[in-house]
Amino acid sequence: MAVTAPTLSAREWAVLGAVSEGPTHGFAVARLLAEDAPVGRVWTVRRQDVYQALEKLAQLGLISERSTEPGDRGPTRTILATTPAGKRFLRRWLTEPVDHVRDVRSLLLLKLLLLDRAGGDSGPLIEAQRARLAPLLDGLESQRGCTQGFERVLAEWRVASCRATLQFLEGLRDQGGRGGAWSP
Repeated sequence: MAVTAPTLSAREWAVLGAVSEGPTHGFAVARLLAEDAPVGRVWTVRRQDVYQALEKLAQLGLISERSTEPGDRGPTRTILATTPAGKRFLRRWLTEPVDHVRDVRSLLLLKLLLLDRAGGDSGPLIEAQRARLAPLLDGLESQRGCTQGFERVLAEWRVASCRATLQFLEGLRDQGGRGGAWSP
């Protein structure tokens, strides 16, 4: 019997990705997702939202409590780890392209970052994303000719954004698209 993937928000996927890097605690996850932190530069999650996400992920059985340890200066920390189901759902999510060009800056970059941090191969995701967006560009270009006024401006923006995204993906593909192999 196949189990369907849970519906998670981007912040919940970011938190699950952070926990999947190894046993950790909520405060460490919040630091990783802070605005100026490695993952937070792509997807920032406020500390209170991290703890809410951790609670939801635990309720869904995607993470579990492993142990406790004394905090540096505060209360006892609960050590969390990703469950096998959490790892499986995260791996699947990391291979799925985003549906819209507007989601490239957030969700696709988050996926590429998490893949890179895990040492994973982003090549299949890059190819899947290119395959998802190429037909979209064709449709946008044909719609553009039927517009005027602000609708024309919006159509031009969408075409230019889609073209730029495809060019970006081609550049990543040409670099090899493997975790740890990013180079200018």
